[in-house]
Amino acid sequence: MITRPNHVPERLGLLAASAMEPFLNEQLLSGEQVHGGIDLAKVVEPLSEDDARWAVEPLRSLVEDAMFEFREDRTRADAWLAPRLHASLRLTRREAADRRLWNHLTLAVAPDYVAWRHISAGTANRPERRIATERFRGPADRQCFSRLWWAAELFRNGPDYEPVVAACGNQDLIHTVLRQDLLDHRPSAQAIVRLLRTGRVTTGREFTGLCTAINAAGATLTYDVIGPDITKDPARVRDWVLEAQSAPPVGRHSLPQGPDEDPAPEESVAALTTCFEDLFATAPVRGRTSAD
Repeated sequence: MITRPNHVPERLGLLAASAMEPFLNEQLLSGEQVHGGIDLAKVVEPLSEDDARWAVEPLRSLVEDAMFEFREDRTRADAWLAPRLHASLRLTRREAADRRLWNHLTLAVAPDYVAWRHISAGTANRPERRIATERFRGPADRQCFSRLWWAAELFRNGPDYEPVVAACGNQDLIHTVLRQDLLDHRPSAQAIVRLLRTGRVTTGREFTGLCTAINAAGATLTYDVIGPDITKDPARVRDWVLEAQSAPPVGRHSLPQGPDEDPAPEESVAALTTCFEDLFATAPVRGRTSAD
């Protein structure tokens, strides 16, 4: 398995997808050899040196701790890392939407983590192990680190990251639900997590069926009327971002705190949980029998 590059930058930068191409070679994608880092640094656009958020060391420390702690079950690293990555890399949504930042984090800072977490197991028909390129430069729901940051952003309940741990502990939920626009409605996101926690919806097929039912019913049901959210104060997130200049490292054994926003209204979450559970009862779930 590859190790960290010989040259790891001290600060995050912006790396265009087109500039990544020479470095996403067969040696890297097969997990055999990583680039040295020096040549890659030449095509990176630097970020402000006055902003403490772009320091690489806290992020390197996090991924190294994750690889050690979850060496026996790497999929469990997602639930641990997602809230801590979000709290360490305090971004606005506009900043997080810039794929170049995530490109740099995966390829220049932590390609060894990408390989550790996402290299495929060999099969009888295809024995070679491989890392999909989308884990380095893919869409937000597939790229190694952006998927975790956005999962934390969409599933946190105000400053509380506990729902993120539950959501990211289920791979089927991340892969199936993260791409749904519905999740930008906070009570809906919390309702889905509640169905997961109660064991009502657990498998990939069930999440697919639930989302299909929710989207279909959305033509006639307005979820922000059934479960209205409160108006969020953007100053809360701006203050949280600014506090990164003096924030201590995130804890390893206790969850950090997110932006000091009010949680989603409990009555809205409860109403949507009931609504979604009713929709799921008749949702098209492949393989489900009438007795299920």
